[in-house]
Amino acid sequence: MRMATTLSVLVLGAGGIGHAVVTSLDTGITRVDPFKDMKNRPQAGHGMNVLVVGTDGRDGITEEERKEYRLGGDPCHCTDTVMLVHISEDRERASVVSLPRDSYAEMPEHVDTTTGEQHQAHPVKLNAAYAEGGPGLTVRTVESMTGVKIDHYLEVDFTSFMKTVDAVGGVEICTTRPMKDSYTGLDLSAGPHELTGGQALQYVRSRHVDGASDIGRMQRQQRFSAALIDRMTSSGVLLNPVRFRQVATTMLSSVRADAGFGTEQILALAKAMRGFTPASSEFVSVPIGDMSFPVQGIGSTVKWDAPRAQKLFQALRDDRPLAPHKPAAKAGPKVAVVDVAPKTIRVQVYNGTRTDGLGRKVDDALRATGFDTTRAPRTGDGAGRARTLVEYDPLWDRSAKSLAAALPGAELRAVKGQGGTLRVSVGADYKGVTPVRAEETHAGPFEAVTGDQVVCP
Repeated sequence: MRMATTLSVLVLGAGGIGHAVVTSLDTGITRVDPFKDMKNRPQAGHGMNVLVVGTDGRDGITEEERKEYRLGGDPCHCTDTVMLVHISEDRERASVVSLPRDSYAEMPEHVDTTTGEQHQAHPVKLNAAYAEGGPGLTVRTVESMTGVKIDHYLEVDFTSFMKTVDAVGGVEICTTRPMKDSYTGLDLSAGPHELTGGQALQYVRSRHVDGASDIGRMQRQQRFSAALIDRMTSSGVLLNPVRFRQVATTMLSSVRADAGFGTEQILALAKAMRGFTPASSEFVSVPIGDMSFPVQGIGSTVKWDAPRAQKLFQALRDDRPLAPHKPAAKAGPKVAVVDVAPKTIRVQVYNGTRTDGLGRKVDDALRATGFDTTRAPRTGDGAGRARTLVEYDPLWDRSAKSLAAALPGAELRAVKGQGGTLRVSVGADYKGVTPVRAEETHAGPFEAVTGDQVVCP
């Protein structure tokens, strides 16, 4: 469900494990025909496009698990998550595009699969397509909205999600701040966490841990997908026939897919993607124009930014990368990546030693790596400071950490009320300035990131 790239990852090692191991795995897949009687479909592009939807099915979850992970109530039989996964033609890249479930959509003319009633085209929220017309209407609606031809359809529920995470031994997630959601029961402190299947389900379902609602939830789903890829490609799952079959069987046991996705397709994809890593995956949410677009009879919907969305989907059709290209690293000193850009950090340098001109030297070096220095170094207390000191107002603690990264070994000291200018008192331990730069994880027109940018360091 949430793990849009999981099935791609599951097959990565299949080519090396052998045909005998994966043969018959697809017998556990429930087959659906989402392409029946479809006409006027978009032209095929390059690569392969898979529509991955997550439903709230929970038939295999125990009563204890329902209570522990807040899965009460009846399922809505709608799509809780919609992701469009593009596998490049050279099988070296997977692009995952999250589509908000509350996206404003124009439902094509169709027959309701439950009542048999004929419906004319009408506006809805995207997740209503599954409730009204199942997989077929969901595929038609997404193709109409994106202009991207869907090659395969995969559907996963809560049960499969939880069991798959447990089968790989859990997944590591890092949080920069505490996360608590009374609706799902999520309760994580800041830092790294090894999540079980149930805890992972809480993490990817939570909508009330910040003000971003579904957008924040989609970002967490993307982080989780990258972390799952990292776990599976680094833990030996794909190289151990027994563990691989266990994980694959668990995942595929409650998957629904089109008839064209079978053993031969798994093997062909696996042989081409043996070198797949988190860095081979890229994640993006469809660009949003209006987070609260009112529609009579429906309520608030999410309206896409049409021009930017069209550029995104054209890139998929053209089989182009979504994340910005990273040029090869140039020879030279190692650059430390920091949270706050040096150009935004104001620094006053003091010479805390008896070495004449050291203050000017440090000021010049910090300015050369991007810091906004005063260009007027001052003399310190003259007592012969042994260790370089960085003093900062607690309100600028992130800036202080970025400055300290440029001065390895420096002591950090909080000084309430100091203001936005950080103070560096140079000590005898000064050995030079380490170049630093801010990590630009949202560069490019679609704010896409690669998987290695969002997994735990």
